[in-house]
Amino acid sequence: MSESSLEEVAVLSAIYCRDGECEVLSSSVNGITVMIQTSVQRITGSEIHLKLIFDLPVEYPSSLPNISVSSEELSRAQCKDLRDKLVEQAKQHILEPMIHDLVVWTQQNLNNLIVQPEPSILEGQFPLSLDTITEEVTWTILLRLDHMRAKSKYVKTVEKWTNDLKLCGRLMFLGKIILILLQGDKQSTRDYLVLQKTCKVDVDSSGKKCKEKMISVLCETILPPKQKRFATFEVKEYSSGHLEWESEAVNLFQSLLSALAAFLRAQLAA
Repeated sequence: MSESSLEEVAVLSAIYCRDGECEVLSSSVNGITVMIQTSVQRITGSEIHLKLIFDLPVEYPSSLPNISVSSEELSRAQCKDLRDKLVEQAKQHILEPMIHDLVVWTQQNLNNLIVQPEPSILEGQFPLSLDTITEEVTWTILLRLDHMRAKSKYVKTVEKWTNDLKLCGRLMFLGKIILILLQGDKQSTRDYLVLQKTCKVDVDSSGKKCKEKMISVLCETILPPKQKRFATFEVKEYSSGHLEWESEAVNLFQSLLSALAAFLRAQLAA
């Protein structure tokens, strides 16, 4: 992590110093992830609360940060549109610290950026033209959890998130090994990771609610068009003898199977 990035995060912590406004979600030799929580007042007087996640790669600010946007007051489409606008703004600040500028820009422009769908479109009165149809790419991500103390609540939360984000896949228990396989559009998998890292989903050793800090991404890749994807999200519990059958049954592509097999061999041999 560059010294300039660490200095920028220190400045952000001083600017957004209220409880929960600025939080470093992760920090490693590969980069740093920081969350800024802010709010914007609508023209009507109500507030829109935003969570802005900035993944700063080790090359930042020479390369752009990965940006995620979430809000309970905005739709997924509106969050995506805001994220796309922020990425365009970030390109104008390349080679210089930009996070504070992007947050301020959001606060100043959000009301003008929010586009409400036309009622006729919501009601399905006009069909989409061929020009508006794009080929969707299925993104696949494999995650590993270290443990679940509040298993029942944790599982229900994962099921709710995947349902809200329209993600398919499996939550798999293989003895002490816990894996989450997600399939959907790339932004939805990113949104899932934001929820996983920022929400209190489990309990610590003293029984207090806590965030998930021990999650690792084992594999991220695009599902080839000819490969079948999961139809739903399900929770599965297996003995080690069922793994080969399950791998064949879901027809996952070879690269993901190789990554999963290598990981499991190392874990089961330990």
